[in-house]
Amino acid sequence: MLTNTDVIILGGGCAGLSLAMRLADLRERGPRAVVIESRTRYTNDRTWCFWGTGSARLSHLVRHRWKTVSLATGERRVTVDCRATPYQMIPAEVFYTAAVEAIAETPRVELAMGETITSEPRKDGDLWRIETTAGQRCAKMIVDTRPGRRPERGAASLWQSFSGQEIECDAARFDPDSATLMSFLPTRNGRTSFLYVLPVSSHRALVEATVFSPDPLGPRDLAGELEAGLARQVGGAGFSVLRSEHGILPMGLPAPAPSLDVSHVRAGVAAGGARAASGFAFQRIQRWADACAEALAAGRPPVAHLPDPWRMRAMDGLFLRVLRARPALVPDLFLALFAMRNPARIVRFMSDCATFSDCATIALALPAWPFLREIPGGLAGRALAPAGGRSG
Repeated sequence: MLTNTDVIILGGGCAGLSLAMRLADLRERGPRAVVIESRTRYTNDRTWCFWGTGSARLSHLVRHRWKTVSLATGERRVTVDCRATPYQMIPAEVFYTAAVEAIAETPRVELAMGETITSEPRKDGDLWRIETTAGQRCAKMIVDTRPGRRPERGAASLWQSFSGQEIECDAARFDPDSATLMSFLPTRNGRTSFLYVLPVSSHRALVEATVFSPDPLGPRDLAGELEAGLARQVGGAGFSVLRSEHGILPMGLPAPAPSLDVSHVRAGVAAGGARAASGFAFQRIQRWADACAEALAAGRPPVAHLPDPWRMRAMDGLFLRVLRARPALVPDLFLALFAMRNPARIVRFMSDCATFSDCATIALALPAWPFLREIPGGLAGRALAPAGGRSG
């Protein structure tokens, strides 16, 4: 057990393990680090997807790629050819296994599983001290990747809640070359609902019911949408459930407060790791892990997530206000977004690599009037502030 280290990483989820993997790759050039994780074991509890751009990290862990993606509402459907930048998936069990194996290859990084923090970090001279169920740990620097406070209404502009099941169907019901990003369900109770379908064979797929709502929703809240979605997908065929997953992603969090000490930073989904307008987080977290590991290897303090450029924050903030104020328009907005002739623009936009031309073209592709009605709110300083006092 490393009781005195250079870095303590709080939380062994996607962000904590991604940073730990980078530090493990550095070997003797990297700082001594420990990851404190309360779970006693990892399970296949989630799925990370992203677009296969040339800069995508950990692509060797990808277990499935889709040549096309589609969006649908009623009788309308938009299909995007993304063979040049395929939509791809890393199952949690693959990522967790790779991280644990990488960390085990060096004694300079420890993964302390089943260890719970009993008191928050406190600074004592040049060292941070943390009390855990395994005793006291000390370090020069802290990287806190824990989720933060429990999701609640008003803490984000919207929440992207999802509940899904990976199923094995008795009949061939899926196209393993095409993923469904959004198959919209009827709007009810002022919330936007859609199915997210990731087929890995003609008989097997992950089917998720997803909702954009001011309120974070649990599996019971989403049970009706998921049941209806599964029935739609299997078309009367029998199926078995292989596993389930549930999550809640923030869409439009307030800017995180700056750290009062450069040796202590927050990172992960709750601290700028997720794209406000979509909830995509995996590749953003990988880019942050690269930058943070590079800083630590150079003897500098850890770094937090860089804020998005102003134009991206403004566009995402305006988009979220429209999604919240006019849920009935959401299907048409997303179909218009993905119907652009050049799919590379939307891929760059979703991957945080959009150029000024991409942003301008996307803005022109969307109907103007709902956005014009929401601009006064943005000028009043509510671009990404929580309303009513998610993305995934």
